Amino acid sequence: MKLDPILTKATRLLRRKRYDRAIKLLEPEVNRYRGMFTYYYLLAVSYLHTGVFNVAFTYFKLARDIKMRDPLVLLGLAALYLRRGETDRAVDFYLEVQDQDEHNKIAGKALKVIRKYSGTEALSAWIESGGLAKLFPPAPTAPPSRISILILGLGLLIGLMAGGGVFIKVQGIVLPVPAFFRKTERAGLLPSALDQAEREEAVQTEGNYRYPLTKTQVFAFYEEARELFNKYRDEAAKVPLNRILESNASDAVKAKTRLLRSYMEVPGFDTLKDRFPYSEVIEEPLLYRDCYVIWRGIATNLEVSQNRTSFSLLVGYDTRSILEGIVPVSFNFSVPVNPERPLEVLGKIVLVSTDKGTEIMLEGAAIHQAGIRLNRQP
Repeated sequence: MKLDPILTKATRLLRRKRYDRAIKLLEPEVNRYRGMFTYYYLLAVSYLHTGVFNVAFTYFKLARDIKMRDPLVLLGLAALYLRRGETDRAVDFYLEVQDQDEHNKIAGKALKVIRKYSGTEALSAWIESGGLAKLFPPAPTAPPSRISILILGLGLLIGLMAGGGVFIKVQGIVLPVPAFFRKTERAGLLPSALDQAEREEAVQTEGNYRYPLTKTQVFAFYEEARELFNKYRDEAAKVPLNRILESNASDAVKAKTRLLRSYMEVPGFDTLKDRFPYSEVIEEPLLYRDCYVIWRGIATNLEVSQNRTSFSLLVGYDTRSILEGIVPVSFNFSVPVNPERPLEVLGKIVLVSTDKGTEIMLEGAAIHQAGIRLNRQP
């Protein structure tokens, strides 16, 4: 996953075993990163190492709700079940990890420990002696800093020069681009590529479609989306993908389109790169289906319950002068909202069919509002 500055800093704190500092950095951002796997995982590992096991368990469960079979999450839950004495459940998780990676060292070590001590007080003694920490999943690897990349690049350049592999001219230096500095492909790009058969039969000739496209146009929109996806511009990539889904593209191409979308991530306030204004979305809503947007306004018709928050967002009315439109917003969790103050809503565009036609609503992900901060959800 591509990390933003806050998550990158937290990851580096974990790598230096500064778990308390990572928790202090991450906990206030629960609203911003709600529903983000990396955020939950970083907090889970931090609490695991600080010994606050009940909170660690909560965050591992939240992470697993997003990625059911992630090996690192399974290792974390397995360790917690082992500490509780629920050995059978721990074994099930370790075996599930081995199904995905039969050479996983942590799972292998854990199963050996369980076989050796299971059913005896020695297992509890081994856990209390600090042995359980050896089974904790690792922190993710943080991307290298600019300074480390520069140092590595200079070292590589000096090495090439010393080896006679580089010729320097007065006018300049011509170097091959080292493989280390080549732009890497994002996970999901390779499996979403169209094969030869899909290219040959990229369009359908029958049926009625909102966007009739030629084969060349289908290719162009699809490759545009893949290029944007590889730049982590997921919301911009969804626009040409939605055009393909509403077109005469073949079922095979549409299947690859949905596959590519399955690799996309939920953005935060600081990671959303492409922002679509309300005036643009309302012109052609189908192109923006499932896109995340940030819209500013005032909340009205507020309803808050234990597990749900809903209101109507008066888009653009935060200045009390221009009303661009009214959009229903719904959160599947409780969030405090002050209807007297302007707010920003990060939400996913959902299309709803009504007697008036296709209307839009927002499936809320997060809120920014002065004086309001979400409490952590258990």
